[in-house]
Amino acid sequence: MFQIIGPGGYIGIIIGVLVFIFLCCLLGGIKVVLEYERLVVFRLGRYRRTVGPGLIYLIPGLEKARKVDLRIVTADIPRQEIITRDNIPVLANTVVYYKVQRPADAINKIENYAFAVRQYTQAALRDVVGNMELDGVLTEREKVAKEIKQIVDAETDTWGIDISSIKIQEIELPAEMKRAMAKQAEAERDKRAVIIASEGELQAAENLRKAAEILSGSAGLQLRTLQTIRDISQDPSEKIVIFMPSSFEKAVKKIME
Repeated sequence: MFQIIGPGGYIGIIIGVLVFIFLCCLLGGIKVVLEYERLVVFRLGRYRRTVGPGLIYLIPGLEKARKVDLRIVTADIPRQEIITRDNIPVLANTVVYYKVQRPADAINKIENYAFAVRQYTQAALRDVVGNMELDGVLTEREKVAKEIKQIVDAETDTWGIDISSIKIQEIELPAEMKRAMAKQAEAERDKRAVIIASEGELQAAENLRKAAEILSGSAGLQLRTLQTIRDISQDPSEKIVIFMPSSFEKAVKKIME
């Protein structure tokens, strides 16, 4: 029932096992890289090349690779409290959009480029907002984001990272400051209302002055008086008051004397 294998049989088994292991190693070196990915290849610890996309072969035991995603990454900067130049605390929520432009630099020159981009953006945000007053931060949000992008982009360019854009999503003020700004806005609205009303009164007075000049220089006053009397006389219950010039009264007194 048992078959004795000779020395030649053992050698065949060993060769078969070695061939199988060799084939597995060869097949293990085959990598598939997607269109938006790149492989940074190291041979015996030294940078060799950047390859992809497509079917890639790595020498087993000699070459290792790090995969890098080339798509735009959206990194949320944690909300943080910042003191402006006029000593007002604000909470800022920021988002940075970036992508890897040179995979070899992103792997060789920085330990963790994703973490580094977030931290550097956070520091730049503090520097820019801290050097501005509150009114400038609230009214010039796009300018603030542009300055932050320039600072971060200048530093991360050496890492092989390209900053696409930086957006300040929200700037939250303390409750006391919100109430103070609401009172200021209300006072500003009242001020504009008073100014508009005074301008209306000024225009009305100007029009009345012009009308008085026109009526005093001609028989317009008498005609206006007669027209008013005609309108009042339509109602019998109304009293009719006739305004006469002072010269007419003096003439009547002379006749009476």
